[in-house]
Amino acid sequence: MIMDKIALVTTIIGALNWGSIGLFGFDLVAWIGGGADSLISRIIYTVVGLAGIWCVSLLFRTREKFREIGERD
Repeated sequence: MIMDKIALVTTIIGALNWGSIGLFGFDLVAWIGGGADSLISRIIYTVVGLAGIWCVSLLFRTREKFREIGERD
């Protein structure tokens, strides 16, 4: 399903941002958005959070469902 792929990519981007915060103290989203409290940054943080919630559903799907999704793509 395309939504699964979009959510996974978005979650990976968010994880890389958190990694850069942890390792280097650099928040790429805040830098791009003009600060952590700016509207653009908050929208990006929200989208990444929603993508993470969507990815939780991947944990509860059966293998048959994954095969069915793979055959459609």
